[in-house]
Amino acid sequence: MSPLKTSFPKNKMKVVLLESISQSAVESFKKAGYTQIEQYPGALSGDELDEVLKDAKILGIRSKTQLTQEVIQKAKKLVAVGCFCIGTNQVDLDAANKAGICVFNAPFSNTRSVAELVIASAIMLIRRIPDKDKAAHAGDWDKSSNNSHEIRGKRLGVVGYGHIGSQVSVLAEAIGLKVSYYDVDNKLPLGNAEEITDLKTLIEDCDIITLHVPGTNETKNLLNEDVLSWFTKGQLLINMSRGDVVDIQALKKALEEKRIGGAALDVFPEEPKNKAEKFESPLQNVSNVILTPHIGGSTEEAQWNIGIDVSSKLIKYTESGSSLGSHSIPELSLPKMEDTHRILHIHKNVSGVLSEINSKISKLDVNILGQYLSTNFDVGYVVLDIAKNDSLDTLKELKRIDHTIKVRILY
Repeated sequence: MSPLKTSFPKNKMKVVLLESISQSAVESFKKAGYTQIEQYPGALSGDELDEVLKDAKILGIRSKTQLTQEVIQKAKKLVAVGCFCIGTNQVDLDAANKAGICVFNAPFSNTRSVAELVIASAIMLIRRIPDKDKAAHAGDWDKSSNNSHEIRGKRLGVVGYGHIGSQVSVLAEAIGLKVSYYDVDNKLPLGNAEEITDLKTLIEDCDIITLHVPGTNETKNLLNEDVLSWFTKGQLLINMSRGDVVDIQALKKALEEKRIGGAALDVFPEEPKNKAEKFESPLQNVSNVILTPHIGGSTEEAQWNIGIDVSSKLIKYTESGSSLGSHSIPELSLPKMEDTHRILHIHKNVSGVLSEINSKISKLDVNILGQYLSTNFDVGYVVLDIAKNDSLDTLKELKRIDHTIKVRILY
């Protein structure tokens, strides 16, 4: 990506990257001409977070840093946030929307890494490797084949057939698993996967259940005590989606009663914010359970790709106004224009604003070379390309319009 000539000095635009974001992101920003880049190894909160955001224009986070409404309201200069991970539930998107802050993520870049860990975990569980490993470390030589099986010919049930769920489906078939899936939306099956329209039927029919659902109010405690009672044949459970999708205490009970034969979890309701905090879970030391520290997407390949993906979106938005992939302000795909000034106007989505924008521009006798508009329920996003020889008083006039949230001139 070649650096764009912009009206703002890039060397004065503060970029803050938290939680050990990949060096690929740093390289992308530097290549684009940004030099004021601050990197932090872990998540920040409270006064520490407020302090680093005081002058920040661009913020990069992963899953631990919580951008609440209070944090967002204090970050007056913040233009865009990049979530260098799959989810955006660590950001108050409604607050970001109303503040005119663009929020991006990387929904696809670590798909393969998570899918591979799911398959690896399924094989480990069905062979009861966690127990064999623990015994060997303790000096016990347990060569018994009891309750140890091949994965070939078993049926995998995928709950949530999105980008990761469907990738798991493809890998599973390649090693001889039969695949069924359940999703609240109709999804086209890949390979020989079979859609099941009822979650209870899926659980009862499958040997292994893997969860790949988003973190929403609808999925919180999706596998509660009642749903976990549908496990009766020693099925295996894998959760690499969101920590609050499974009732952990109910899962522990089902494991101890042998209704569930084993479980692998990579996400938890409460997770340490950094290495210094101790991790505790009711599932520790439960038989045939694999616990991993939220590493589904933590491969060097995935983090490198995520760094490139999200930083590219942030740079493109900052320098061209393109908001494709945004989870807050409305999405716009914008062409490059030569010999123009480009102005971004983010405002409350109320009637009359666009009319007032056009009225002010008309009074200034400004030549509009391009105008683009997109809205969501709360916010409108207008991009104007005006002739270079026209007065930049346009910018001042647009800032005076009622219901304006943010106005920026890019070049």
